[in-house]
Amino acid sequence: MIELDQNNIPKHVAIIMDGNGRWAKQKNKMRIFGHTNGVSAVRRAVSYARQTGVNFLTLYAFSSENWNRPEQEVSALMTLFMQALDREVKKLHKNNIRLKIIGDVSRFSESLQEKIAKAENLTEKNTALTLNIAANYGGCWDIVQATKQLAEKVKNNEMSVEEIDEIAFQRYLVTQDEPQVDLLIRTSGEQRISNFLLWQIAYAELYFSDVLWPDFDEAEFNRAIACYQQRHRRFGGTE
Repeated sequence: MIELDQNNIPKHVAIIMDGNGRWAKQKNKMRIFGHTNGVSAVRRAVSYARQTGVNFLTLYAFSSENWNRPEQEVSALMTLFMQALDREVKKLHKNNIRLKIIGDVSRFSESLQEKIAKAENLTEKNTALTLNIAANYGGCWDIVQATKQLAEKVKNNEMSVEEIDEIAFQRYLVTQDEPQVDLLIRTSGEQRISNFLLWQIAYAELYFSDVLWPDFDEAEFNRAIACYQQRHRRFGGTE
C-alpha cells in the first residue's frame, strides 16, 4: 500500500462500478454472478473510505438507462438490492455511516421504497461517512429535476430569477449541500462518464482503472487516491 498524505485526502469520492458482467463472463457464469460478487467490492470500498478519512462516497449502482437491460437481469438486480439493504444497513449504522439513496426511487416497488426509507431514517444522524448509492440515477435527470424545482419556486414567487446562482442550484440536486466530487474512479478500463453526477464532477480528478469491479480492493483504491494526490488542482486558475 502506498503511504498517503493525510492532509490531502479527497473529501468526496465517486465510483462508477463497472465490469461485473465481464468478470462473470470470464468465469463462464451468468451476469448476475458478477453483480453478486460486486457487493463484496462495495463493502471493501466503504470500509477503506471510512478508515482513510473520505467524508462522502458515491457509488453508481443502477443508472436510469439500466432499465433497458434484459428483464431477468433487472429483476435479479432489484432482488440483490433488497437483500443488500437487509444485510448491510445494521453494519453501516454500527460503523456510524449514513446511507442515502440518490435517484428517482419512485420507479421501485413499494417494498423496496419502504426498505430505503427505513435504512435512511436509521442512519441519518451518523457522521463518520456519508454513503450515497445512486440508484435509478442519471446526471441529466438530476439537473432537470433541480431545474423544475427552481422553476416552481419562481412560479410561486418564493424566489426570484436573480436569486438563482450555482450555489442555489446545487441545493436542489440530489447531493444537495454535499461538496463537489474531488475524485471520480471508473473501473474495468472504460473511459467515459456515462451520465453520472454531471454537475458534481465539474472539477473532479478522473482515475480510470483496468480492474473489473468485483476485483476492486483496498490496494486499488489506495492507488487511485495516491494518483489523486499527485495531481495539481488549479480549478481553472494557474499554479
